[in-house]
Amino acid sequence: MAGNAIDQTRRMLSLVTYLRERPGARVSDVARAFGITEDELIADLDVLPMCGTSFRGGDLLDIDTDGEHIWWHNPDATGNSAGEPLRLAADEATALLVAARAVATLPGLREGDRDALLRATAKLEAAAGEAAGASARLAVSFESEGGVFADVDRAIAERRRIWIRYYSPARDELTEREIDPIRLFAVGHTYVEAWCRLTEARRTFRLDRVAEIRLLDAPSDPPPIELRDLADLSAGLVQTGAEDPEVVIEVGPGGRWVAEYYPHDRAEELPDGGLRITLRTPDPGSLRRLALRLGPDGRIVSPADLADTARDAARQALAAYGE
Repeated sequence: MAGNAIDQTRRMLSLVTYLRERPGARVSDVARAFGITEDELIADLDVLPMCGTSFRGGDLLDIDTDGEHIWWHNPDATGNSAGEPLRLAADEATALLVAARAVATLPGLREGDRDALLRATAKLEAAAGEAAGASARLAVSFESEGGVFADVDRAIAERRRIWIRYYSPARDELTEREIDPIRLFAVGHTYVEAWCRLTEARRTFRLDRVAEIRLLDAPSDPPPIELRDLADLSAGLVQTGAEDPEVVIEVGPGGRWVAEYYPHDRAEELPDGGLRITLRTPDPGSLRRLALRLGPDGRIVSPADLADTARDAARQALAAYGE
């Protein structure tokens, strides 16, 4: 199954720190720690040596493997072996200061964390000198998901139940429910895994689909969950089986993003710059909404009955606009 480029990038950034602290680490141990297959880990290791130690360029990471162990021959390239204080370039200092100030404004951030971040930001400003003045002219604002993330993170830390109003695209409806949050994780988007009091089952909620959220005074009390019982997300959030129906979608150049966000078996190049994507899903009907979203940039090729229902849905939508 094709991987998600966003998830792979996050994983490789974590790999750099992990491998620096574990010289000669075993391939099997590292793959298990990151929840991926050994083949996926080897693919990551094939990319890392093409990365530099700074986003402005620099020495490449000298990392290789003999198939059993992983060796990093120049780990000092990511630090300062001379023991001298690290000096941030103007662009690095600006990026750090803008990010730090933005995070400090997140609603729901624990006061202790906010105070620690503000102290660190003040020290960075003093060290950055003129770069600090340039960064003050820049600002970053978070989407509404940032506030939801902060509330969920606080609820997990304080073991509190949450009330949410949640949008379900499959049913095109908003539902109100109380949930006991278990963990936050990111697979392309950010999600919270929780015990849902409405369905009396463990459910996963995408944060950008939470229309409203409130922390409740009731304690969070999900059923006991062993670490081994948590969903394995190494293959993505939606994990399909060989028995699931196969769907073929053709997209134009403007729809190539579908291959990044939908797990698929194959993505073949088309002459016009588009893709022919083959995927499996336990609920093919859910792809009708994708077809409507793509508009002229894509269409369902097979199965034929799904393609027909997608066309009918498009006609109904156009007729509604006509009325």
